[in-house]
Amino acid sequence: MVLTVFAHAAFNGSRFTVSLYALSLKSSPLTVGALVSLYSLLPMLLSVSAGRMIDRVGTARPLLWSSAVLACGVGLPAVLPGLGTLYLACTVIGLAFMVFHIAIQNVVGALSAPEDRAVNFSWLALGFSISGFLGPTTAGLSIDNAGYRVTFAVLAMSAIVPALVLALAKPAFPRAQPGTNPGGRLMDLLGRGELRHVFIVTGVLAMAWDLFYFAVPIYGTSLGLSATTIGGVMGSFALATFVVRLVLPWFARRLPEWQVVGVTLFVACAGYALFPLVRTVPLIAATAFLLGLGLGASQPSLMSLIQHLTPQGRFGEALGVRTMVMNMSHTLLPLLFGGIGTALGMGPVFWSMALFLGAAGVSVRRQRPVS
Repeated sequence: MVLTVFAHAAFNGSRFTVSLYALSLKSSPLTVGALVSLYSLLPMLLSVSAGRMIDRVGTARPLLWSSAVLACGVGLPAVLPGLGTLYLACTVIGLAFMVFHIAIQNVVGALSAPEDRAVNFSWLALGFSISGFLGPTTAGLSIDNAGYRVTFAVLAMSAIVPALVLALAKPAFPRAQPGTNPGGRLMDLLGRGELRHVFIVTGVLAMAWDLFYFAVPIYGTSLGLSATTIGGVMGSFALATFVVRLVLPWFARRLPEWQVVGVTLFVACAGYALFPLVRTVPLIAATAFLLGLGLGASQPSLMSLIQHLTPQGRFGEALGVRTMVMNMSHTLLPLLFGGIGTALGMGPVFWSMALFLGAAGVSVRRQRPVS
């Protein structure tokens, strides 16, 4: 959890800072969408290979090197400011955090007994919520008080902490299945019906997360809000994910995973349906909080389902497939959202996302609990 907070705060804060920095340079929503898409271009192509690599070599070295590269990518705009640098920085940051993300989830899976799996993934998700709050709020305050270059430097200092801890403390992180020889065809995983359904729902939820982090800076800027205020709205979303994940271990012991996922999809659907209708800061923050309650509760249950349904020795690869699906959304959707937002405004974008989430919620209700 601690390593995750430092790395993810840098990653999440950088996405927020990149969007506002590009907008301050008079970039269009389409340009901002292109930058955000670069976070996910290489992860979309390489996440399955990264998962297989982690299955082979373990997690310690990938965590160490991905943290170091993440710090370099986040710090690059502090050294060389300008729009051109952002394109390279976004690409490096996205690739580094993809490796970190797969590896840290692999660690939790390896350390978890089957009966504790959903609960432990809930605790990891709580760490992501803490960093999801700290990244944008810290970045927003830093931008308004010290500027963009200092903000990128501060975020880079956060990213380097996991690398220093791993280099100095050398924790013994196990593999998910020590001594196995992972392999097999990718279609063997995609051919499993229930596992394939998990990947599809993951893609819809990734679209919903992407839209929030991409659209809120644009929507807030169009309303004339300051960077601190926009960061506070995003912090409200992250606070909601923290609150809901704080109680998730209790629900994880009592409710089937698919039931939890279905409820979260409908709550998130309501949040997106309301978003274009609110224009004052308190109501925007409240709607963001509602959205965070929905989206924040889904990840631990999906992670537990993936580990339960994945063949032994291929959990890292399955995480790579999940990451590939997420990053397809991360790469393509900001460009689509940016184009629609430029032409029609953000209202149709929010309502389209609400329809996607509602349809996914209906499909999830047909799934039977796993045994």
